[in-house]
Amino acid sequence: MKFFKWLYPGIGIKRWIFLCALGLGFIVLVALLTVQTMSKTSVMLASFATALLILGIFLIYTSIKNMVRIFVRALMPLNGNDSLVDIVYQKRRVESLLHGPRVVAIGGGTGLSTMLSGIKTFTSNITAIVTVTDTGGSSGRLRDEMDVLPPGDIRNCLVALADAGPLIRDLFQYRFDLGEGLKGHSFGNLFITALSKVTGDFEKAIAESSKVLAIRGRVLPSTLEKVTLVGEFMDGTSVEGETNITDLKKPLRSIRLRPDDCKACQEALDAIEIADLVLMGPGSLYTSILPNLLIKDIRDAVLRSDAYKVYIMNVMTQPGETTGMSAWDHLNVILEHTDPRIVDACFVNTATIPEAMLQRYAKQGATPVKLDIEKIQEKGYQIIQGDVLQAGEQVRHDSERLMKLVLEHYKENAERTEE
Repeated sequence: MKFFKWLYPGIGIKRWIFLCALGLGFIVLVALLTVQTMSKTSVMLASFATALLILGIFLIYTSIKNMVRIFVRALMPLNGNDSLVDIVYQKRRVESLLHGPRVVAIGGGTGLSTMLSGIKTFTSNITAIVTVTDTGGSSGRLRDEMDVLPPGDIRNCLVALADAGPLIRDLFQYRFDLGEGLKGHSFGNLFITALSKVTGDFEKAIAESSKVLAIRGRVLPSTLEKVTLVGEFMDGTSVEGETNITDLKKPLRSIRLRPDDCKACQEALDAIEIADLVLMGPGSLYTSILPNLLIKDIRDAVLRSDAYKVYIMNVMTQPGETTGMSAWDHLNVILEHTDPRIVDACFVNTATIPEAMLQRYAKQGATPVKLDIEKIQEKGYQIIQGDVLQAGEQVRHDSERLMKLVLEHYKENAERTEE
């Protein structure tokens, strides 16, 4: 009988069942003693009955609490040191995130993965659409040698959305610094690549990796085809390959995909169609954000979507790629490559950057993006702004505070629209 399986060794529930039964026995015994001695007055007997009653209640409480703990942990494994109240709180928090807004985040590089870590604190209805044009480092080598899509940006997004323990996250981010053929590769890149070969499907490999990391939401490549970036510079020259484009550090005039008729991942299109909020950026303008929007299917899906569309502006320019460009210049590049209707609002970071940090960035040829907010507003786009600079050695958005401001603005805009 299935009931007796609860008594199998190793489950750890028998002792609590016994204690619960013992506690109930004590309470029954107290009830019998009380009935039998109603006509008698005995302080000692009354004290004994009270103590027995308290002990019985304590045993029942302890046993039920531990049985509930076993059931909860079986359904939702957590850190073994978590208390029952922490387990219940985490469970309820996860459930509440299921009712959060449906957010699609489009981009690549460290900008997108940083953003995702903030988004997941407000909702688990997340779809990250990631560029697959990386040609450098471990990703580029695997792309060329194993004939797979570059997994690096996807790996970073998976780790950013992960609910798995820190050991698993660190494992996926571990980069080999020794070994012929292994040096420079990250474990996560190798894991995703191996899974894609085992399953015969890169998209399925991402899905299985998502299960290992217990991520909130989904991570999808913008396309399942091998595409290459082609950049045309202001001096009239052009070059292929993301790494080659960024290494030249020259001002870009435009960028395109080869082939330019590549098909988008269908799941990505489905996510955009039902999204409440579409976020583009932060990240490299030409090599992280635009490669996704240059895919006609994705561009058209964003234009058709009723979602509120927000472009997250970078805080600093990138040497060569966006040198000297203002906030409007950044936005205008997206509009010229796509469509003026692809953005509803822009987020700009108004934080004051420490002088020491500015000097360090200046040595690399990077400066703060000039905030010509009035020009953006004149063109009919809304502005979301706030001081959300994250403390650290690099200029980065505080993704959680940023997302809080964006969601507040999105809700206010939705309320105005309903009126």
